[in-house]
Amino acid sequence: MNEEIQKEIFREQTKKTVKKTIKRILKGIAIFLVCSTIFFTYTTYVSTIKIGVREYRITNKKIPESFKGLKIIQISDLHYGTTMLLEDLKTIKKLSNERKPDLVVFTGDLLSKKINIKEQEKIINELKGITSTLGKYAILGDEDTEIVTTIFNQSEFTILKNEYDLIYQDNTSPILLVGLSSSLNNEQNLENAYHYFQEEQHNADIFTITLLHEPDSVDNIIDNYPTDLFLAGHSHNGNIRIPFINQSFIKQKGAKKYDAEHYSLKDKELYISSGLGTKKGIRLFCRPSINFFRLAPN
Repeated sequence: MNEEIQKEIFREQTKKTVKKTIKRILKGIAIFLVCSTIFFTYTTYVSTIKIGVREYRITNKKIPESFKGLKIIQISDLHYGTTMLLEDLKTIKKLSNERKPDLVVFTGDLLSKKINIKEQEKIINELKGITSTLGKYAILGDEDTEIVTTIFNQSEFTILKNEYDLIYQDNTSPILLVGLSSSLNNEQNLENAYHYFQEEQHNADIFTITLLHEPDSVDNIIDNYPTDLFLAGHSHNGNIRIPFINQSFIKQKGAKKYDAEHYSLKDKELYISSGLGTKKGIRLFCRPSINFFRLAPN
């Protein structure tokens, strides 16, 4: 009888242990699901939409005195159709125009979905409404197609395809703006882009800004062609950045070496936009933003 009683007690204890274990497992699963839902909601629907403005001061002895205080807005990687839609584009226009830029530059990847004619007209209307005193320029990213060229042209942006333009302020000494095509699409032609320095009447000390989509292209330029300031996109600064160590979680081809916000390379500066839309659908510790630069002689 004692043996039967002991067996019954053992069975009851085993049942209680199993119940406790199952409860712990279910509780763990519930906590995991809640945390996962919060993480997914925040990274997909919260941290992807609040647009910020990063401000930088650029000083260089080659900047002409007439360009002191010149303001540049850089917009990049809108990826319209992902987390960025028409209302967001209106916000971008507002943030840009409030700062009254002299130059506006777009460094690639405008669309991420097919759009109809009505949507195209709305996008053109918003981009056209972005104002500047000296001009609006764009380069094409690896995802940009012919429709993007049409949109930029009708939005009064000058597209630089391995080309340059001289920017004048008060008809004095200019600065040079170079625009490169996408390296991932094998469309980059550095010789054409920097042809200014082959011309007989060129200024070897002209302050030069280079627009490029993929920041890793810098290594092909830095020792061979004069540039003082690089403005790039594509990397989204990794979409997810690991706090404290400031490392990216996601690296893309074309931005595996350079994907952070800023690099000083010898006597040259590389700034990489965090972009606005997303490729992977999420952001964490990496707010969508536009860049705002002020130039000044050193």
